[in-house]
Amino acid sequence: MIGETTEYTMIVHGQQRYTIRDAVQAAPGLVVFRMPSTQSLNNPARWRIGHHEGRAIAESMTRENALKGVAILTESGIDWTRNEDDLQNAISNKTARDLYAKLSYAWCEEPGSNYMPGDVSRNGTYSDADIAEAAEASKADGMSAYDILLGMSHTVPWMGLDTNDFNEAHDRIVQLADAD
Repeated sequence: MIGETTEYTMIVHGQQRYTIRDAVQAAPGLVVFRMPSTQSLNNPARWRIGHHEGRAIAESMTRENALKGVAILTESGIDWTRNEDDLQNAISNKTARDLYAKLSYAWCEEPGSNYMPGDVSRNGTYSDADIAEAAEASKADGMSAYDILLGMSHTVPWMGLDTNDFNEAHDRIVQLADAD
């Protein structure tokens, strides 16, 4: 059922299989899920759009944008409930390029196309300790609320947060840092 949490088997490199217990059935044949923290450690795009048979279709920094990507895919007229072999035969390279161009407007990319140095698997998740640390550093540097906003938008774990979560974290950091 669309919108329900489901168990999903993600296939990596054609052989490795990982069970995702909290994927969301986003559209017929398509799921959205957060990459496990043990996978793609240097990829900040932690949200994937997956085909029901386990292959990744696209990835995004935020859940919001992954869901926007699903909307684009469903508007394509492609029947994503078909099996993978049928889809590969039905979708030409030009159609795939066109889909990725459209997906880019929702900040979705081809899987594995975005890497950063180091372990960024926590992108999009934060703790109270992360808030306190960011506030302390911001206060020590005399940062304004605007400076904090700019810094957050380009650093882990903040850049991978959905809009409401980002705004909440920003407000907490600004308040603790006594920033204007």
